[in-house]
Amino acid sequence: MSTQVEVQTFAFDDVSEAAVAKAIALYPPGKQMSAVKALLDIAQRQMARLTGIGWVPQAAMDVIAQRLGVAPIRVYENATFYTMFNTKPVGKYHLQVCTTTPCWLRGSDDIVKTCKSATGISSFGQTSEDGLFTLTEVECLGACVNAPILQINDDYYEDLDAARTEALLDGLKAGGALPPAGSTIGRQASAPVTHQTTLLPANGPAE
Repeated sequence: MSTQVEVQTFAFDDVSEAAVAKAIALYPPGKQMSAVKALLDIAQRQMARLTGIGWVPQAAMDVIAQRLGVAPIRVYENATFYTMFNTKPVGKYHLQVCTTTPCWLRGSDDIVKTCKSATGISSFGQTSEDGLFTLTEVECLGACVNAPILQINDDYYEDLDAARTEALLDGLKAGGALPPAGSTIGRQASAPVTHQTTLLPANGPAE
């Protein structure tokens, strides 16, 4: 699928304008640039809300630079540095696979292989032909104890294996909604898989 989408103009809508004003107001006069990441996020979410594709076109970056009173390059360098911002269109479901050591030791290779086979994507950075999925390799997602992790849009899916990943993606391909985020094996937060071993009640673990 081609991801070459031209966006010539951009303007914050009413929903975004309220969030922009709130973000800029957090910083004193002359320090508005500190709100740049917040405004990039607001723009990306507006694009997702209005078009179904969450990304930040250059036209939006230029509007942000004007709003903050800075040179456009200062916005571009933030948008291209942080992987949380997409500078080209992505699929409806952005599959972000962590392959850093803890996830790799727990089987992230299987997650990558399953994502590719289930979506028809051959390598990182590509979008599936149906436009549903974009696959991205990311560094540590910070949920190592429940590795391996697959982030889909804003949500973390934890304790995955090949079968659970395939079932998750098949559900999305069939038109289902994203399931509740978190552990896919029913783990409570980051507790041991077996049972709680610390801070037990006086009479021992619950049955």
